[in-house]
Amino acid sequence: MSDTHHSSPVIFGEVLFDCFPDGNTVLGGAPFNVAWHLQAFGLSPLVISSIGDDELGQQVESAMIDWRMTTSGLQHDASHPTGSVNIEFIDGEPSYSIVEHRAYDYIDAATLPAMPEKSLLYHGTLALRNPISREALAALKAQRTDTLFMDVNLRDPWWQRSTVLQLVDDAEWVKLNKDELLQLSEASSELEQQADAFIRSYSLKGLVVTLGDKGAFAMTADGQYANVSPSRTEQVVDTVGAGDAFTSVLITGLTYQWPLEQILRRAQEFASMIVGRQGATVHDRDFYQAMITDWGL
Repeated sequence: MSDTHHSSPVIFGEVLFDCFPDGNTVLGGAPFNVAWHLQAFGLSPLVISSIGDDELGQQVESAMIDWRMTTSGLQHDASHPTGSVNIEFIDGEPSYSIVEHRAYDYIDAATLPAMPEKSLLYHGTLALRNPISREALAALKAQRTDTLFMDVNLRDPWWQRSTVLQLVDDAEWVKLNKDELLQLSEASSELEQQADAFIRSYSLKGLVVTLGDKGAFAMTADGQYANVSPSRTEQVVDTVGAGDAFTSVLITGLTYQWPLEQILRRAQEFASMIVGRQGATVHDRDFYQAMITDWGL
């Protein structure tokens, strides 16, 4: 892309290791997964998170350097270990056991890097379970940003409805899945009606609702609508990180101002590729090349 004036993504939240039943560990965490893909797409995100002074933390930093990601927003916590999640599969769907009091729960507002002058600020919900990290996000929000993108990830018992809705109220774009929309909105007969009411209730610019193997739809405050279904059948290895892959393309599309239908189609295409791999991050740059070429990145 020749446009050098687009927003720089700032990605706030957890970085952790997904621990699978077969003993494999894969670097992940929704914000980190999103940032990993954005780096591959050439958007050079600033990751703001915290790792422990431990072996897993060293692996995080080494992986970021190898992937040519900046580590200037990565804090080191001598008191709390690097995040980890134990994953089990129940009827093919991942179930997460998330350990508390990890380094990403204690992101320090006092040592945040300066925000880029033009920035799209992304955050999820898991890293905000602790008030210290919530304060750090509030400090980032107080700095100037072009777009605030919220990626809802409701992980029991680490969320409260009122807190999540306060965060929604601050956001401009929100992405969530069908079940999360039902949990956060008022009951209505049609899902699209609920989505439209949700946009109006919280003065959002846009809302993206993912529907699992049925695809996704998106709506905007100015009346745009698009929906997409998976276009091809991929061998599903696991669905961990599929939503994060989807989100990374949403952010790429918003950054480059692609049409809504194109954003959604490309996001679904990429998510369909990720489910063919174990874990949420891919360390092979060739994996991304066809999309980079096709999308003109």
